[in-house]
Amino acid sequence: MSTKIRVLIAKPGLDGHDRGAKVLARTLRDAGMEVIYTGIRRTPEEIVEAAIQEDVDLIGLSILSGAHKKLCKKILNLLKEKEADIPVTLGGIIPEEDIPELKEMGIIEIFTPGTSLKEIVEKVKDIAMGRKV
Repeated sequence: MSTKIRVLIAKPGLDGHDRGAKVLARTLRDAGMEVIYTGIRRTPEEIVEAAIQEDVDLIGLSILSGAHKKLCKKILNLLKEKEADIPVTLGGIIPEEDIPELKEMGIIEIFTPGTSLKEIVEKVKDIAMGRKV
């Protein structure tokens, strides 16, 4: 069994700003992870299908559009329907008051502006390695 962490970075919905997602993908790759970047404007169905096909250890969503609750709920529901036990993290412009609802929904970790790349790498490793045990 390979211990290399596989992460899918996805930009769901109509959000076209992907600089942060690309920086994160590169950072995770440089930290020794295998990163699959889906590109912008992916549907929840495309994201879930890619995550299952690629057998990833974690899905990282990047959402700046304000549609985070609706998109996360749809992605988490699709994962459940497909019986895919893949943890999901979220990064982007997320209002503080939305964080408890997102975590209750099933988002395992939320990264807001100002979170260091080092902290993201460490948390992604912890989450993914917890899944590999």
